[in-house]
Amino acid sequence: MTLIHEDEIRFDARDGYSLSGRIIAPDNPRAAVLISSGTGFPKGLYRRLALAGAERGYASLIYDYRGIGGSAPKQMRGFKADIVDWGRLDYSAALDRVAGLVPGGPVFAVGHSVGGHLVGFADNADRVSAHAFITVGTGYWGAHELSYRPSALMFWLLYGPACLALTGHIPAGGIWGGTALPRDVFLQWRQWASKPGYFGAFLDQLTPHGFDTVTAPIRSWTFSDDRLCARRSAEDLLKLYPKAPSEHLRLDPADIGAQWVDHHGAFKRDAAGFWPLVFNWFDGFAR
Repeated sequence: MTLIHEDEIRFDARDGYSLSGRIIAPDNPRAAVLISSGTGFPKGLYRRLALAGAERGYASLIYDYRGIGGSAPKQMRGFKADIVDWGRLDYSAALDRVAGLVPGGPVFAVGHSVGGHLVGFADNADRVSAHAFITVGTGYWGAHELSYRPSALMFWLLYGPACLALTGHIPAGGIWGGTALPRDVFLQWRQWASKPGYFGAFLDQLTPHGFDTVTAPIRSWTFSDDRLCARRSAEDLLKLYPKAPSEHLRLDPADIGAQWVDHHGAFKRDAAGFWPLVFNWFDGFAR
């Protein structure tokens, strides 16, 4: 039986901001995995995936970006943070931290939704041997499934602006459904979502970045019942990593023994049949 350790930690982002994390690791791990959240999803969602990895010999770090969950400030109004900060300052620091769990060993990355967008903003992304993207696509509203587009437009044009006017941020719950979001995260996300190229349309304004220097392989998994991350959305996102060998696997929930997966169900207990696919793929690089 594998002995697994779980430790709540605080660690500093690149600018010294204190981030909340949890290390889930077996004795004598053979590789490290950074698990990066989707927008508005707290790190606890990813605990089961990390535990499955620990059973296979992988030490994982799950963490909250600044402004989210355990890394949120006491007062959200006026708090300054955007998605690029998550990549340059938080993701990069988390990658350094997880690499220290297996000195000299291979490092892998799992990105859920926006967690796959941050790779190109991290100046140390070359530490990663392979990337598993899970329901990672662009947020361009016109690339969602047709039935989802009215909800997206209502969020961008009505609900979100009303929340900002009333509270200065996007509160948890409501039609949003996730954790509270900082004002600038919403505004940047909305700006990108208005363009077919998503953040790719703004890369000349977002320097420095390294999207065209990422060469580690990417395997992207999406699900047929995810109306937000449609096939087009996922394939458009992969084009933003032009030098990374990539493949997109679109599964039906039944393929992994689940009734539904949607955008975040791959980390729920009912989707346990999916988790080995991620670590089987990493195994091919960890030997």
